[in-house]
Amino acid sequence: MASARAIVEAEVRESVRRRVLDPGAVPQHLQNIQTLIDEAVGAYAHRSSSVALPPLGDATEVAKVVRDSLAGFGQLQPLLDDPAIEELWINAPDRIFIARQGRSELTTLVLSRDEIAELVERMLRTSGRRVDVSTPFVDATLPDGSRLHVVIAPITRGHPAVNIRKFVPGVRTLDELVALGSIPAQVMRFLEASVRAGLNILVSGGTQAGKTTLLNALCAAIPAAERVVTVEEVFELQLRAPDVVALQTRPASLDGTGEVGLRKLVVEALRMRPARLIVGEVRQAECLDLLVALNSGLPGMCTLHANSAREALVKMCTLPLLAGANVSAGFVVPTVASAVDLVVQVGMLPDGTRRIREVVAVTGRVEGEVIETSELFATRNARLVRAGGHLADVERFAAAGVDVAELLRPFGTG
Repeated sequence: MASARAIVEAEVRESVRRRVLDPGAVPQHLQNIQTLIDEAVGAYAHRSSSVALPPLGDATEVAKVVRDSLAGFGQLQPLLDDPAIEELWINAPDRIFIARQGRSELTTLVLSRDEIAELVERMLRTSGRRVDVSTPFVDATLPDGSRLHVVIAPITRGHPAVNIRKFVPGVRTLDELVALGSIPAQVMRFLEASVRAGLNILVSGGTQAGKTTLLNALCAAIPAAERVVTVEEVFELQLRAPDVVALQTRPASLDGTGEVGLRKLVVEALRMRPARLIVGEVRQAECLDLLVALNSGLPGMCTLHANSAREALVKMCTLPLLAGANVSAGFVVPTVASAVDLVVQVGMLPDGTRRIREVVAVTGRVEGEVIETSELFATRNARLVRAGGHLADVERFAAAGVDVAELLRPFGTG
């Protein structure tokens, strides 16, 4: 015999079908579905008092499970609702993992292959994106801002691989990162002043190191009068500035046309009168277009995967070469040296906490195709302290009314 929850869910599902309610397409329908659920649970409780039916149990819990199934993401919804869970991924129907504070753990949840396929379809419904044999990879954003990545067979071995990197709205500013212990107050004030002064900043680090979180916090320091244009593969940044235009890429249609990549978006962004250009993550040839924009005097920031600040600069010199055979290192290396002002390296400690590991200034000089840098802040004995480096260009700080010497005074112990 079907359970009370299954009976209630079937009744509500039929009512939703008859009324053509779709909370993914029409958010207002969510309240209508909740009303139907409440009515169905109440009606079931009333019937069960006079007819032999499976026990209802906790009516509130039954209503939540039915709502998650119809308007949420089913059995995954409690995991997505848990604020302590940062990421969730599915390797197979019985291999579903979560990450808390950077540490992964296998859950007891088991889904069928059909349930996973249905969940993926539901997650992609509002994004306008698809995944099929011709397009076996997809990146998309869930309604709450979480990032979804899906890969299907035959690229994977049998089962779809699903990864959901949850959007955590808690950290918005550099002050909040100081409160979390991710950055010393003096380094925070220096980075905040660097943003106000219009320095070009590259945030580098490994996967899940907190690059996007730091970039979002840095963007909060942009003066309110400036117009900001952001370019991302999928929307992740959450800027609260008054004048912001957010752009994201678009995959090709079924006939292979209509694709809009990051390179195109960077070029289009320059036509939108930006005072700041923010690229969520630089991965490929769009690095060349970003460098050209920064080298023209437009302040900007971006993130990049790298193991150190030095490796980030090397990668910035390598990625533009993907743009074509006519792009040479002889052009790219001095362009990077003149376009990038600061590299901020972030990392995740073994206990899962995120920290700024180093802040490096780019002097603008090149020696033997090696970009010269000056270490401003470095990690010594597991603490971020003032290093011995200095800025080559302090005029922009002075123009912004900032005493950079005070911000770069020694602190901590080496």
